[in-house]
Amino acid sequence: MRNLLYLLLLLLSANVMAQSSKQEPKMKFGDTSRLGRPFSKDPHVVNFKGRYLMYYSTPPNDKFKGWGIGIAESHNLTSWKPIDHIAAEYDYEAKGLCAPGALVRNDTVHLFYQTYGNWEKDAICHAWSVDGVHFQKNATNPIFRPQGSWTVGRAIDAEVGMFKGKFYLYFATRDTTMTTQMQGVAVAKGQSFDRDQWIQQGDGPVLAHKYPWEGECVEGASVITRGDEMYMFYAGAYNNQPQQVGLAKSKDGVHWERLSNKPFLENGDPGSWNSSESGHPHIFKDNDGKTYLFFQGNNDNGHTWMISKKEVLWNADGPYFKDNDCPK
Repeated sequence: MRNLLYLLLLLLSANVMAQSSKQEPKMKFGDTSRLGRPFSKDPHVVNFKGRYLMYYSTPPNDKFKGWGIGIAESHNLTSWKPIDHIAAEYDYEAKGLCAPGALVRNDTVHLFYQTYGNWEKDAICHAWSVDGVHFQKNATNPIFRPQGSWTVGRAIDAEVGMFKGKFYLYFATRDTTMTTQMQGVAVAKGQSFDRDQWIQQGDGPVLAHKYPWEGECVEGASVITRGDEMYMFYAGAYNNQPQQVGLAKSKDGVHWERLSNKPFLENGDPGSWNSSESGHPHIFKDNDGKTYLFFQGNNDNGHTWMISKKEVLWNADGPYFKDNDCPK
């Protein structure tokens, strides 16, 4: 009887541990330097000169009146250490800057980011760095704002990727009532990222909200090329409504087809660390060919923000999650 009770306790303990491991991801990063509590949003990761660098949005505090961009480093993609930040230098970014998107080209990190705090006048900017930490701002900043009757002219959440020999700049914008958020794209004429190089594609969004779970918002696009197709991981719904991650693909970078009417990555169950949302994705391809989806989450409606990741595998139907990774 005593042995049977002991065995039952062991089984119960193992089940509790298994449930705990399912709820908690292997990576949760939150920079506490600005607010004294974990608060990191909008991740973007690169493998650069022997280390991983993650760029992310950091909130204002008593010292920094506007949003900024934090930089953390890692050697294993799981344990991260904040090492520096990118602050405002010029009038156009004086109210804040955030939502970084990074691109490694040769021996240089190119960073695309948005101004913040100017409402409909926020726009995309560009900077570059040869060490991944200290950046030179583009003299033609801001480099992009959208035009047309379908948009208010705002551009945020920059993502730049190469597809079929050209650079595509994906951005989120809003309609003229500042109610609906949607995705647009511009293509560079050449290899420069200056303001006069970007040509907006089409006279309307390339992806707008469609399904109930997307609310009135499609934003935060992150793209990856697989063969002759491009895949887009995007955020549907505004923050904490809950925001979740959707998936679409394209053969030309402009016309997109959703792969499901449901989220690719959902928010967590009640009580889990990301029950309020799993949002603002970044699909990262490492030098060994492995891919990981970084995303932000929280369980307190945005009082804190954490960044996590899940390994993504691929088959003929597209991406899917590794079985032993954390759910949700």
